[in-house]
Amino acid sequence: MENLFYLCNRLFERMRVFVYRTLVEYYTKYPEAKVALEDWYNQTKEAKWNNFAEMKKNFNSVDSVGNKRFVFNIKGNTYRLVAIVLFKPKYVYIRFIGTHTEYDRINCTTI
Repeated sequence: MENLFYLCNRLFERMRVFVYRTLVEYYTKYPEAKVALEDWYNQTKEAKWNNFAEMKKNFNSVDSVGNKRFVFNIKGNTYRLVAIVLFKPKYVYIRFIGTHTEYDRINCTTI
């Protein structure tokens, strides 16, 4: 029983990304984004962020745009990924992936 408790604690101390399929659908359509998006996903799912400062250690260019939303520059700012990040339950909800131009057309605080 102690081992089960330990495993559950280990599982939930890392960030959980919802939904991976969103990344796959995007890079299936735009294959040049695959490596960068997979790198973002792998770093994020292994992270143990408790706050914005800790997230900045992994992604120096991430910006907080309010309403628990954060903008990640992907592939040298070719793409932008907007996610809702809830530090306490360790959840990352992908809300938008697109080019810099597409990003300029959205309201990332409400998407």
